[in-house]
Amino acid sequence: MSPQVRWKVCWENELELSDHTELADFFRKTYGPTGAYNALPFEGARSWSGARPELRVIGYDAHGVAAHMGLLRRFVRVGEVDLLVCELGLWGVRPDLEGYGINSMRIVYPVLQQLGVRFAFGGVRQALRNLVLRLCRNGLATVLEGVRVRSTLADVYLNLPPTRCENVILVVFPIGCSMSDWPPGTLIERNGPEL
Repeated sequence: MSPQVRWKVCWENELELSDHTELADFFRKTYGPTGAYNALPFEGARSWSGARPELRVIGYDAHGVAAHMGLLRRFVRVGEVDLLVCELGLWGVRPDLEGYGINSMRIVYPVLQQLGVRFAFGGVRQALRNLVLRLCRNGLATVLEGVRVRSTLADVYLNLPPTRCENVILVVFPIGCSMSDWPPGTLIERNGPEL
């Protein structure tokens, strides 16, 4: 039986310190099992990894935060085209709820329409390929492989270059337009840190 999840959509500045603390704990427990390094950005009450979200969609159940997705409008360059998109990031479902079909996209999609963007996108690691393919089987999104995303690092380090380029699986959601409107190109310039 699917757990009862209630959803909250909120702006980043509506979160209280207790919200950040609870979300940071959620991310440590959700991302930590995929590697200790993945939980490091969420030490203390830090509830973001790179760029801070503009909006958050948070699912709660009787035990606290059950799921989360962050949204951030930004311009990206795809090939030679500058494009206003909504980046989706900080995706997560509490480990004990994986496989129950908890999907924040039914809440997120109407929010994306209100934000006035033509596309939403998110880049995910190759290890999440099968999960992403399941997410896209309903036709709401398209998976693009062989795409590199160039981003700035969230912090500047003296021993690292200020940008990085990653091969990711890109998930693109057309919002009020067709996928054929997505510009061609195998490099996306994020011009900021990933969400």
